[in-house]
Amino acid sequence: MAGMGKRMRPHTLTVPKPLIPVAGKPIVQWLVEDIAKVVNQKIEEVAFVIGDFGKDVEAKLLDIAQNLGAKGTIYYQREALGTGHAIYCAEPSLRGNVVVAYADTLFKANFTLDDTKEAIIWVQKVSNPEAFGVVKVGANNVITEFVEKPKVPVSDLAIIGIYYFKDGENLRNELKYLMDNNLKVNGEFQLTDALENMKEKGLQFYPGAVDEWLDCGNKNATVNTNQRVLELNKNTALISPTVKKNNSVIINPCFIGENVVLHDSVIGPFVSLGDNTKVTSSVINNSIIQTNTTIKNAVIANSMIGNFVEFAGEMNDLSIGDYTSIQK
Repeated sequence: MAGMGKRMRPHTLTVPKPLIPVAGKPIVQWLVEDIAKVVNQKIEEVAFVIGDFGKDVEAKLLDIAQNLGAKGTIYYQREALGTGHAIYCAEPSLRGNVVVAYADTLFKANFTLDDTKEAIIWVQKVSNPEAFGVVKVGANNVITEFVEKPKVPVSDLAIIGIYYFKDGENLRNELKYLMDNNLKVNGEFQLTDALENMKEKGLQFYPGAVDEWLDCGNKNATVNTNQRVLELNKNTALISPTVKKNNSVIINPCFIGENVVLHDSVIGPFVSLGDNTKVTSSVINNSIIQTNTTIKNAVIANSMIGNFVEFAGEMNDLSIGDYTSIQK
């Protein structure tokens, strides 16, 4: 999760993309918790590969691991040298059973990981495989080929960015081979090259199909993911008892954090309001609004609004970063 998140700016100018909240939790927290459910065994360690995000962010990440009863470890990718390099930055943790995940994707799955298999690549059927890396599957449900953004359709099973390896040391050694021999593609060390080498040496990869793949790559995708996560968790208590509601209506599903004040407003459906936010004389739906923000006289939909924002107006479809003031 060391990338700069340029497609999510201005939100990632102040908050790393995997820590942007959807339905009240950081993206990376949902991801780690969902992986823990699928793995269905105790997780010993959660290793985060990050950039220079600061000590406050690092503390939040370590808390995510601790809440799972796991050790948290921070590693740094100082240069953008590709996915293979990013994973190798966590080299001391690549041992035993390992799950590797890119931290800007969420998923819904109804299976328990079969940790007796040598390796599993989680996939999802897509209608536009030319936009993704895909896998071809042959006899006995074994993956026979990895194809990056095929111009001619060869498979509709897109790689979603979550992988299981029974032998983490094997993965580590293959990544080290790429580094030692400076084997780059377009200036970067790619995980797929290590996977191909492992497959050529006889390692069997199996597809792990998920029911749903939720992207958090840009503003619109993240707003849609917020909506879907709220739908999936609609039977969970997502509204804080500390909310102060005066002549206002909440249309569920919504997440509403601590000490939120609502006055003469309609909130929902599919809205996430962060702690200490105040909304007055406004209608908001299908949006993410972070903490300590004030909204007045507004009609807002399909929007992301950051922390410590002051907004008053009747605009729609917004993407506003932290510490912004807009008055109309």
